[in-house]
Amino acid sequence: MLAFVKWFGRRRSRAAAPTVRSRSDAAAARRVDLAELTPSLLHYLGLASYVQLALFENLSRAVQTAPTADAKEAVSRVAALSLEKHHALAGLIVRHGNQPGPVMEPFAASIDEFQRRTRGADWAETLLACYLTAGFLDDFFLALAGGLSRDYADDAAAALAADNAHDILKDRLRDLIDAQPRLSSRLALWGRRLVGDTMLVARAGLAPTANGVPDEERIEPVFSELIAAHSRRMDGLGLTA
Repeated sequence: MLAFVKWFGRRRSRAAAPTVRSRSDAAAARRVDLAELTPSLLHYLGLASYVQLALFENLSRAVQTAPTADAKEAVSRVAALSLEKHHALAGLIVRHGNQPGPVMEPFAASIDEFQRRTRGADWAETLLACYLTAGFLDDFFLALAGGLSRDYADDAAAALAADNAHDILKDRLRDLIDAQPRLSSRLALWGRRLVGDTMLVARAGLAPTANGVPDEERIEPVFSELIAAHSRRMDGLGLTA
């Protein structure tokens, strides 16, 4: 698995371009300019803000189904921070002179379907979905923020890089797995399924090529890094990615 590279630094004239290894040992290291993959400002903000709203809804569902008052309180703190991210991104839409609802609307159906597919059968699966999908999508949209115009790049990145308290979810999951070791195999399978659905959401955030056909040579390194980070999150829970 490729080593994870921290993509986003504060943007100056263009996004930082991390170096990644090609699949071929003989190939030279490649560079990916994330600015070339960033869609239009309103496409980016509409999708990213609706994703954060969906993550908040997922976390709210986890609060509702949490088994104890202590667990409800802990997860509610994570949900509140996700809602803050949504409000910050929605505020950038307003600053641009638009209303968040109409800008988010084109993405609602696909993200709502994503929520349905990643809901989880019980509290453990719901909590894992919240932890893994939020981490993956936060990484993705933070990386793409570097390709936005100078007036919006830093503010979008600051919103997405804000504290998300995901360690709370990780600690709760580890406690569950320690208490019920037989959960590991089921959650590992669930985590592997989640990555495919989450990648589809991320792909919808990439700028289309001139002919509308995805350029896999440009996209592959982006998802290699995201999958590497996903695998580390799984490994941190003792689950096999």
